[in-house]
Amino acid sequence: MLYKRADRVGDLIREVISEMLLRDLNDPRLGSVTITEVKMTDDLKLATVFFSAMGNHPREEESLHGLQSATGYIKKRLGKELRLRYIPDLLFKVDHSFDYGSKIDRLIKTIKEEKDGNFTEDR
Repeated sequence: MLYKRADRVGDLIREVISEMLLRDLNDPRLGSVTITEVKMTDDLKLATVFFSAMGNHPREEESLHGLQSATGYIKKRLGKELRLRYIPDLLFKVDHSFDYGSKIDRLIKTIKEEKDGNFTEDR
């Protein structure tokens, strides 16, 4: 299967930002942030960076603000690391797919318990 250039560049951006979160960015708001995916436009001018932050909704908002405040530094590092002609603008979004997946898991478990007769009310 062939990958589009936008997909390859998106994967590289994900790797670089993830590495920066581990080593360079010391903002306490970014302590529990994981970059889950980067989707690039075909013209490579916009990168939508999806991230997951362990915790509740206020924690996600703090992490979003932390990433947004580090955007200039992140773009500068991407310029050095990737050597692209144009460094894409970065748009950060919370990735809710983990929450959705865990909700589905809970629903399946509840259905299985009801089917097996082991239904409990401690959800």
